[in-house]
Amino acid sequence: MKFSILIAHYNNSHFFRDCYESIIQQTYTDWEAVILDDASSENEKNKIREIISGDSRFKFFENDKNSGVGVTKSKLIDLAEGEICGFVDPDDAITPTAIQKSIELFQKQDTVLTYSRFMTCDQHLNPIAPFRSAMQVPNGNPYFFNFPIQIAHFVAFRKTIYNKTEKINPELKIGEDQDLYLKMYEKGKVRFIDETNYLYRTHEGGISQNENKKKSHEYFARVIFNTMKRRGLTTINGKKIPEFYNSADEIFDLLQYQHQMPFRIRKKIQITLQSIFG
Repeated sequence: MKFSILIAHYNNSHFFRDCYESIIQQTYTDWEAVILDDASSENEKNKIREIISGDSRFKFFENDKNSGVGVTKSKLIDLAEGEICGFVDPDDAITPTAIQKSIELFQKQDTVLTYSRFMTCDQHLNPIAPFRSAMQVPNGNPYFFNFPIQIAHFVAFRKTIYNKTEKINPELKIGEDQDLYLKMYEKGKVRFIDETNYLYRTHEGGISQNENKKKSHEYFARVIFNTMKRRGLTTINGKKIPEFYNSADEIFDLLQYQHQMPFRIRKKIQITLQSIFG
């Protein structure tokens, strides 16, 4: 079962060596690494090519023009030859058993997506703190929107099932990962790996850490609204879902009940029953 590691690169070669080293150290060996450069400078592209030179498992492609993360990640999936795909950012890294642990769960045919826990690191990849909110989510719940976020890095998914979805919205500049997770969630079982398998580097140049972070709230709300409409929902927790998108606050207000204790208790019971009965 081949695993395609998908890397959307844009002017991030300074940190890519750590990403590269983490990939070649994988205990699972049937993998390819597909890199799609989103119109970086020639110097940046040459640095990436130099690092991966001589290793045919790494494949380098280029966008004709800067197209954004939605377009780039969508193209990466199309370029992938593996049955299982997983995104790794070029400034991050994965632990040696990350792919192995994921593949083990994909041996179960009803698994469409796996995810684990990430470790927030400093700019030198020194650990700071694990993402503690990561946990197994209830499967088959039309009111699941990954809010608050529980499905996060390291995420892998089955490409044949992805092709049966509406696929990633290429217009998204942020939140394309949440769009992917929610669409895959609708197609089968998602399974949590209770390990920290992804090293998430924080630095000033990170896409999710610069001014774009201010926009993520808005993009995530639009993803959730589109998910509600795709699932044919008209109300949630007794409140009417608006016919048209108006604001992020309006969408997130509909989901505040998911922070409350009664909901959390019911969710925990559902997850426990699912773990027992499959």
